[in-house]
Amino acid sequence: MTLSLAGLNQLPRFEAAERLRACCGSSRWVDAMVARRPYAGIEALLAAADQEWQESTAADWDEAFAHHPRIGERDTAAPVSAAARGWSAAEQGAAARADDTTRGAMVEANAAYERRFGRIYIVCASGRSADDLLADIETRLRNDPERERGIAGEEQRKIIRLRLLKLLGVERP
Repeated sequence: MTLSLAGLNQLPRFEAAERLRACCGSSRWVDAMVARRPYAGIEALLAAADQEWQESTAADWDEAFAHHPRIGERDTAAPVSAAARGWSAAEQGAAARADDTTRGAMVEANAAYERRFGRIYIVCASGRSADDLLADIETRLRNDPERERGIAGEEQRKIIRLRLLKLLGVERP
């Protein structure tokens, strides 16, 4: 499912959009990223991704957030590609392997987060343990809505960058 940067640059518009949508579910972000091609290098792609994400609206963010499952789950509010499902499962691997007590606490914390903020808890879960994610959501529940939206947006930005690198088969420490 990986392709080269040159391959991404050369894909027909629709195919490029579908590949990029696996990295971020915001239609505006996807359209902007497709329109900015060709990218001179990985760093240019990542810089463009950051810029387009920062220029996104609250509605764009909500659309992107809907393309993620709750931590510990697989289903999303919006349809996603097989690549996005696979990446999400890998990113949440530690949460999926958590013991029953931790999984139960995460279900409760997810529900509390949604009641408080009206959307799912967004976090770049890659490499993080279930206990770490549970501690994070419990801390973030104390945030005011504006601060929390900013944190969720930054977590989405991290996910976008991680997935762009996965799309291109690039390993980064």
